[in-house]
Amino acid sequence: MDIQGKKISVIGAIRSGIGAAKLVKQLGGIPFVSDVDSSQRVADSVKLLSGSGIEYEIGGHSGKVYECDFMIVSPGVPLNSPVILGAVERKIKTISEIELAYNFCKGKITAVTGTNGKTTTTSLIAHIYNTCGHKTYAAGNIGHAFSEVASDVAKNEYVSLEVSSFQIDLIEKFRPDVAVLLNITPDHLNRYGNSFKKYIASKMQIFRNMNEKNSAVLNLDDSVITSNLPKLKCSVYYFSMKHEPDNGCTFNGRQIVFRRNGKNEFSFDTERLIIKGGHNIANSMAAVTAAKIYGFSDKQIAEGLETFKGVEHRLEFVREIEGVRYINDSKATNVESVWHALNSFNQPVFLILGGLDTGNDYNKIKDLVQEKVIKIFAIGTSADKVFNFFHRLVKVEVKPSMEDAVIAANKEARENDIVLLSPACKSFDMYTSFEHRGEVFKKAVLNL
Repeated sequence: MDIQGKKISVIGAIRSGIGAAKLVKQLGGIPFVSDVDSSQRVADSVKLLSGSGIEYEIGGHSGKVYECDFMIVSPGVPLNSPVILGAVERKIKTISEIELAYNFCKGKITAVTGTNGKTTTTSLIAHIYNTCGHKTYAAGNIGHAFSEVASDVAKNEYVSLEVSSFQIDLIEKFRPDVAVLLNITPDHLNRYGNSFKKYIASKMQIFRNMNEKNSAVLNLDDSVITSNLPKLKCSVYYFSMKHEPDNGCTFNGRQIVFRRNGKNEFSFDTERLIIKGGHNIANSMAAVTAAKIYGFSDKQIAEGLETFKGVEHRLEFVREIEGVRYINDSKATNVESVWHALNSFNQPVFLILGGLDTGNDYNKIKDLVQEKVIKIFAIGTSADKVFNFFHRLVKVEVKPSMEDAVIAANKEARENDIVLLSPACKSFDMYTSFEHRGEVFKKAVLNL
């Protein structure tokens, strides 16, 4: 991709957009960043753009966004937004930020997608690869945008890339060396016209350009994946808690076992994992399979597994006060994630739930909430929906802020209880990101 001297509009001024604009400028292009938001959420971005000498506008898209050779779209911008439809009408090429970054990345890419578990698995893969002695960058929806690191990745280095369906929607040539598909459950349906089929199709786009030199790692236990999988040209490996694939990982009740051509090659006792829960065993199997595809050392893969401590904002232990444990699961932005979180605890739970609801069906956690939750503290714009659904099942109290919810939970929780932030919702009604929301929770807990 030649962008020297090209005018390139970047839609969206948060992490991905900023990364793309900086990469465009670094490579000799002329970026122009535009965002409809003008709130505190973009304040840091404005400072960064100003300091970098990159032209921008906030609070709306002017006609200047169409004065470009092509347009880069941040993942948070819906494809049916007026600015994108305007570009399509004018026949302006639109691509995603990961498509831009892919063109300038010389290293090998392991791309991880799915509805749940992406961040943990992406981080675990990077940790294992690095433990095996191969320099690896974790990027995408995690930490750094892909475009922030792409040009730094050398030919013999690796990227573990968390990829959302939003980012895959506008790819052209993006082709990971290894693609990991963890699971598919209904999420972001408001983005896809409330069509689960369209969401599934978007996830499957990750395989679109893959060939016989590449490999796919798939969850054999997910019927949505197995029944909607397109014909693949690449090698296929599976991981499963229930079955024993000839190529890939299985779980025998105690050990993760990697098999190739029907023969066992590697095993690892899951009691040695720091991260707990069946979902993390599945995530670990996906990571092991990716590492084994590259032929990394068994001893070092095992060392990577047993030294991985998990990721911030994902079932993160914050503090224990008088026997009450406070857990930050701000990354739980859908109902399925809350299901996994609740299944991770045998103690009574005080649950902080709510935020920006994008079509949640709380029936999925109804039984678990009745079984494990003492009380729900509802926050955010979905607080009334949470109250209306759950108040006949358990005690529910609406709170105006995270701090109020934490203080209230602290007053009621007793020794051996869990206070769990697992919102099931996006964060943008109150916070700039799920990380911001998690930091607010942690600060409130540490202030108790």
